[in-house]
Amino acid sequence: MALATRTDRKPSMARTVWDSSVGKKTVMAVSGLIMLAYLVVHMLGNLKIFFGSAEFNGYAHWLRILGEPFLHHEWALWIVRVVLVAAVVAHATAAYQLSRRDIKARPTKYVHSKRRASYATRTMRWGGVILGLFIVWHILDLTTGTVHPNGFQSGHPYQNVIDTFSTWYGNVIYLVAMLALGLHIRHGFWSAAQTLGAGSRTRDRALKATANVLALVLTLGFVSVPVAVMTGVVS
Repeated sequence: MALATRTDRKPSMARTVWDSSVGKKTVMAVSGLIMLAYLVVHMLGNLKIFFGSAEFNGYAHWLRILGEPFLHHEWALWIVRVVLVAAVVAHATAAYQLSRRDIKARPTKYVHSKRRASYATRTMRWGGVILGLFIVWHILDLTTGTVHPNGFQSGHPYQNVIDTFSTWYGNVIYLVAMLALGLHIRHGFWSAAQTLGAGSRTRDRALKATANVLALVLTLGFVSVPVAVMTGVVS
């Protein structure tokens, strides 16, 4: 008589954490903070456009030689890209799975919506979708040049930015995405702080104020570039 063998294995610690709602929220919080750090640096880099084409193009070139000669040409840039892609995928996957889990937990909609929920809270899901679509468009426009207007010029990011924001649709897409980003950061930063245990009665007011300031500064910083092109300040 053959002996029965056990095929069920105890799930790994990583799998156990990922399968839990707390684990998914933690993944969202950490990946969100990684993306937030990148956005702050990215915004500061974008603002170099106000110092002229030489300054802006020089900054773009520096990103490609960062870490040389220890790192090969563009390796540092690709490391950042890989980390960002991993953060975006982890963030979006966790958000989607939490959303599905929430829907299954309450299959019928509430008769009355909760008025206490802020506008940013109610639009987090749609904001995430808008930002996801924007990232794809942004890469195809200013990284690969696939959908770039007026002919993409490799190595001339200043002119490429001018070309994009010289079109009405480029400005509309960017401005809508940046407004969605501001709302996303406003709610997401505070939520991440709560998830990671940084929140408390004494710190909640400071955390919310920090979230508001971050959202406002990043939104205005990013929006200032297309507005400057539209008004002729940058040309």
